Amino acid sequence: MEHAGKHALVTGGGTGIGEGIAVALAEAGAEVTITGRRADKLEAVAATHPRLHALVMDVDDEASVRDGIAAAAASRGPIRICVANAGIAEGGPFETTTLADWRRTMTTNLDGVFLTFQAAMATLAPDTPARMIVVSSIAGVRGLKNAIPYTVTKHGVIGLIRGLSEEFMRRPITFNALCPGYVDTAIVQNQIPGLMRRFDVDKQGAIDVIAKGNRHRRLLEVDETTAAAMWLCSDGARSVNGQTIQISGGQV
Repeated sequence: MEHAGKHALVTGGGTGIGEGIAVALAEAGAEVTITGRRADKLEAVAATHPRLHALVMDVDDEASVRDGIAAAAASRGPIRICVANAGIAEGGPFETTTLADWRRTMTTNLDGVFLTFQAAMATLAPDTPARMIVVSSIAGVRGLKNAIPYTVTKHGVIGLIRGLSEEFMRRPITFNALCPGYVDTAIVQNQIPGLMRRFDVDKQGAIDVIAKGNRHRRLLEVDETTAAAMWLCSDGARSVNGQTIQISGGQV
């Protein structure tokens, strides 16, 4: 119960990596606000643990983020742990990527993290210890073809945590990024039908195509990223700041 009495907030907490981290924090004693766009998904997850609390919030909308986080803090206290996980992953050739595609990805994956961190930090007193974590990607430390806007945003959030770690060095708050490879989540599963058609393979063949993006050539499990997040939230990681933690089965 290391996090008993703390209030944590996880964006995109209704599915995948966000859900895994939120549940682990609740089991460790934190009161966890999980946010997302779909009330049904959030409420289904919140029903699994008494310390999980659903909040419909759209990271694309500034008022939704600022008002939502302020309301959560009024109910459960300052945001001592903030996990900016919400994001979208869309691909396609650079030549056919539209400005609308570009801006949609930037708004969700980069602006959304900026707003989330700023609103969460506004709930903290200067001497309150806190952990700010963004879920980036291996695309944040190397380029991915056919995913240029996504790659740019994931590099961008790493720049954000590095800058923040320097700006708030004198405060008891850390900023770090998790950079997982391909994780067995709905985002990956949704790619399988298209890959089956494209490469004329069965489901396992499509999974193998995706898994090649990880150095050990297998899909990651959600709990592997959860474990890294929990370590960053632990007291033992209090001097880990401005870092990128790669989770991809080997060196990227």
